[in-house]
Amino acid sequence: MEQQTKTLFVLRHAKSSWKDDSLPDHDRPLNSRGEGDAPRMGAFMQEQGLEPELLLTSTARRARRTATLVADNSNFSGEIRQVRDLYHADPEEIITLLRRVPDEYARVMIVGHNPGLEDLLELLTGDWERLPTAALAQITLPILRWQALNDETEGHLLHLWTPREIG
Repeated sequence: MEQQTKTLFVLRHAKSSWKDDSLPDHDRPLNSRGEGDAPRMGAFMQEQGLEPELLLTSTARRARRTATLVADNSNFSGEIRQVRDLYHADPEEIITLLRRVPDEYARVMIVGHNPGLEDLLELLTGDWERLPTAALAQITLPILRWQALNDETEGHLLHLWTPREIG
């Protein structure tokens, strides 16, 4: 039976370090809090049965590290794709990227940055929610094919979890 909806997991990268101000923004690493929050979020995803089939991450160092730590701690076995266009992408750019996802994937996770992720969440659900570092949102989308996703798609925010909330 064909999947009637798609699920989008939106994960903001974990807390990054500003210690070395000579680093370009793209190259900033996670700080110690981020190094702890990302694995906890991954373990939480596994406990809750939140299993993406494909993970798309910004190429920024902090996003790639977040994606790796979450994947490693959730026993994610799918593909992790690094996507330069997710680096500081606006909602329209993210939707364009998602429209190219093969329909065989019913559950996709993106790891990226604010303000684009908060704006995407609001655009797709009509709800403005603060998305702190390492926060995870689960959105159901009433589409059969990723190509049908657009800025008028009325998704439903099922839940939003923050590292503080999950302990």
